[in-house]
Amino acid sequence: MSLLAIEIKALEQLKGVNARSVFARVQAQPFAMLLDTCNNRLSDGRYDIIVHRPAATYRYHNKKSHLSVNSEGFADLSSLVMTNSPFQDLSRIHQAFAAKVNFAAYQDHPLPFLIGCMGLFGYDINIQTDAIDDIKPQQYQLDDIAVGVYEQSLIFDNYTGEVFHVYVEGADEAWLDELLGSVHGPESHEPESHKPEIHKSENHKSEIAFKLLAPWQANMNEREYHDSMTAISEYLKAGDCYQINFAQRFSAPYEGSEWQAYEQLTAVNKAPFSSFIRLQNSTVICVSPERFISVKNRQVSTKPIKGTRKRSDDPMTDKALADALLNSEKDRAENLMIVDLLRNDLSKHCKPHSVKVPHLFALESYPAVHHMVSTVTGELKDDASPFDLLAGAFPGGSITGAPKVRAMQIIAELEPDKRSIYCGSIGYVGVRSDMDTNICIRTLLAENGVMHCWAGGGIVLDSEANDEYHESFHKVAKILPVLEASLTNPKNKKAS
Repeated sequence: MSLLAIEIKALEQLKGVNARSVFARVQAQPFAMLLDTCNNRLSDGRYDIIVHRPAATYRYHNKKSHLSVNSEGFADLSSLVMTNSPFQDLSRIHQAFAAKVNFAAYQDHPLPFLIGCMGLFGYDINIQTDAIDDIKPQQYQLDDIAVGVYEQSLIFDNYTGEVFHVYVEGADEAWLDELLGSVHGPESHEPESHKPEIHKSENHKSEIAFKLLAPWQANMNEREYHDSMTAISEYLKAGDCYQINFAQRFSAPYEGSEWQAYEQLTAVNKAPFSSFIRLQNSTVICVSPERFISVKNRQVSTKPIKGTRKRSDDPMTDKALADALLNSEKDRAENLMIVDLLRNDLSKHCKPHSVKVPHLFALESYPAVHHMVSTVTGELKDDASPFDLLAGAFPGGSITGAPKVRAMQIIAELEPDKRSIYCGSIGYVGVRSDMDTNICIRTLLAENGVMHCWAGGGIVLDSEANDEYHESFHKVAKILPVLEASLTNPKNKKAS
């Protein structure tokens, strides 16, 4: 059997075009996905990736696996028997996909991903992987895992302005036509201001503009939050955990274009691990600043965030807030706990003695907040796959607590609602077994005419309930008010 060759073609007619303006043409399609760095250089925000119309899809929902194959070139994937062990299933799907592709010539190519698996992993997969109680079965329509297997992608290089079409030989040409639309055709040398308005396709002119229909409502009031903090304090004193991440959920009814909401949020957040995922019944909007795990050439890295301060418009006050964060014994201790947890998680599938901490307690500053960030690295074992690594570390320790399983049990007991995509992960495992994933903080789920957004933080023994309660609002200060402004915006007629 001959292998399918990968082709990489530079698209001169798209040079300098923003990925979001191209993705807008297909954003309404199920399994259309955008990984968007917002050109943020803090976390090597160089490449944006667009995929749609997958060759196959894998969904895990209600403890059952579902594999659907849509491409003749990969029809034999349908012979794989699903085991309902989702990370093992995905590892086998990935291996079978990669076995059909000749990517040797591009093994060291600088572009990420190329083709392969991309999708989302919900926090609540821990119900299956860690035997966490399911507090509200079928609360959300969103799958616990939804991954597409893609034989084509568009990759945007934010440093050079170049755009690359990556595809396997024999791939459907209509895939690219849907994205190019009016810019498809002869090379254009027109200045950017005169290039066609890619995002203004006929499909999107008729969309109703995004609008909240009522203010955000939290799933607990301040007194209930304090009561939960008291319960957490008792668990910490009893030695059940060293740290517990606790979150509240905000919800509001809405109408109109979720894509428009994403564009509003990325404009003010500019988060390097942003993404937009459209599924059949749900849409995920993510403006996360946090990387979970990356793998390149078997080299592993994770960058946990633990420690937050709000930003100030006054430069001197802003610097004082950043300095206070970096010098906070509480935040440093909290960060160190999670670093130790992640060192242990990575060690499950990394080579002995390869796990290191090259950066501890570094500062990263975003429009809404300052964060304390550390970096943990390692080298993947020869017999381990990226999906093994992901399974061994999921959900991320920075958003659970330590010890992880006991912390997740307490979270399930005290939080009124399941987390769904919040604190899960979005990312890819490419055909070369390279991986990059985020932590889904600053993330919204839209389904059934309701939008949900979560915010939380790590609680330790000396945490103050009032401080933690208000810090949770700081973390969504560039999300909830931005979208709530649509309640009074007179321009909410039609999305253009």
